[in-house]
Amino acid sequence: MPDADALESSPALEPAAVTPVVRKRPKPGERRVQILQALAAMLEQPGAERITTAALAARLEVSEAALYRHFASKAQMFEGLIEFIEQSVFSLINQILARNATATEEGAPDAATGLRQAGQLAAMLLQFAEKNPGMTRVMVGDALVFENERLQQRMNLFFDKIEATLRQCLRPASGATPSVDAQVQASVLTAFLVGRLQRFARSGFKRLPSEHLDASLVRLLG
Repeated sequence: MPDADALESSPALEPAAVTPVVRKRPKPGERRVQILQALAAMLEQPGAERITTAALAARLEVSEAALYRHFASKAQMFEGLIEFIEQSVFSLINQILARNATATEEGAPDAATGLRQAGQLAAMLLQFAEKNPGMTRVMVGDALVFENERLQQRMNLFFDKIEATLRQCLRPASGATPSVDAQVQASVLTAFLVGRLQRFARSGFKRLPSEHLDASLVRLLG
């Protein structure tokens, strides 16, 4: 089962701080981060599936033109959130894989190590979602319904990469490529993760994705 304590804390995009009474000119790049923080925070609110640039500008107390000085379009703002998701999650995946790489002399996981890696990866992804509720709406596509189609395609590719990594974790120690069983197991585990994220988002973030996680992973991974 995943050892949550062995993982570094999943990164979270912290909400934008309350605007001070005395305003200071943001440092280079700071306003861009503030825009992404505000967008992520707005996605945590009920009914936030569609956010307008006017509403985002109002939250930041700037003009819409000020937003477009940092992002050419709203699609680019969502791409900024997706980049944060990708960089954070795959950085943590690399840590999980590196931590277990010495489990065998060859560096390839045996069956027990592979199951542990898969469980840790699953736990990490769900913990990341819990710490970043607004990002969860992006990950499951709810926030992208009215946006450019390429954004949803990019998130689809994200989960394809997650599944491919799980296949490699679950492959037999002596096999260079995943077995049919490993492919099926990775597919089912990925579907489980997506389902947990969807439930989290559509429950208004009340049903935590990590609910009964250890027992669920025992059923899925044995």
